[in-house]
Amino acid sequence: MSRYWSPRVHQLSPYVPGEQPKIDNLIKLNTNENPYSPSPRVLAAITAAVGDDLRLYPDPGGTALRQTVADYYRLTPEQVFVGNSSDEVLAHVFQALLQHPATLLFPDLTYSFYPVYCGLYDIAYENIPLDNKFAINLADYLKPNAGIIFANPNAPTGCLLPLADIAWLLERNTDSVVVVDEAYIDFGGESAASLVDKYPNLLVVQTLSKSRSLAGLRVGFALGHAELIAGLTRVKDSFNSYPLDRLALAGAVAALEDVEYFEQTRQKIISSRESLRAGLTKLGFHMPPSAANFLFAQHPQHDAADLAAALRTRGIIVRHFHLPRIEQYMRITVGTAEQNTALLTALNEILV
Repeated sequence: MSRYWSPRVHQLSPYVPGEQPKIDNLIKLNTNENPYSPSPRVLAAITAAVGDDLRLYPDPGGTALRQTVADYYRLTPEQVFVGNSSDEVLAHVFQALLQHPATLLFPDLTYSFYPVYCGLYDIAYENIPLDNKFAINLADYLKPNAGIIFANPNAPTGCLLPLADIAWLLERNTDSVVVVDEAYIDFGGESAASLVDKYPNLLVVQTLSKSRSLAGLRVGFALGHAELIAGLTRVKDSFNSYPLDRLALAGAVAALEDVEYFEQTRQKIISSRESLRAGLTKLGFHMPPSAANFLFAQHPQHDAADLAAALRTRGIIVRHFHLPRIEQYMRITVGTAEQNTALLTALNEILV
């Protein structure tokens, strides 16, 4: 049926999501999902939202959620955009704010959806290489551009840029939008949301999938100057005016309001990450510092693909990328203490 495709469809290289296998008793450490359940308040809010009102369209503007996000980050609702996952938000960002004649800049190792969006929207881009420690050197981005986007902490490396470095870039890059993709910021970094009022060209994108345990609900948002948000809204309303359903809106508000539960699970993951790092280091693995809910690990004496395959036979799945520069690394999601122990036990057996 490909003869009926539009010409651009033939040219696309779609994003390949992490594997979601249906295997009983699997230890799934490949897609950076939160190992802890959502807040009980989320489940209660979703249950309460199930009723006769489901026959009605949801609020197209996500008013209550935008207000909740604004209150959380001390912004105004006009500075908040909400969407059906941060992936959809990013798709609108690429079309509304980054589609210019110049070249878009982003790291050579980063979220692999970025080049996919460039292909979809016909955006020219340049990959800026990370240094030999997988760090982003923002001085390399001081050149004419259509915009700059990077994940912070970066994926799949987990490396973090300090907030002061982002401010340094914004002071020098004033003629285009700088997008900071903060899917993992809650696991060890400081959000650039605090810079939104000062820099009109800054857009911060976040998700509730990771730190709020809501990957299955698909809720994302962006924070920025009201003019940037208005541009995103124009694209959204030209594509899908009702991106978030009633259950997602109710659950997202509850997740953001339950700060105590968020802090408890977040700290558990941070603590588990450091314990897992220590255990992997003891086994001879090398890793860059991570501020995310995953570790990017390489063993100098063992092939990463072989290690990932051996773990799979033991019912443990990690992410391996067949890509230049990182083909000898595994990205390992931080699980519960029990899951991490099982991983380390399996690796100890494999490495013997």
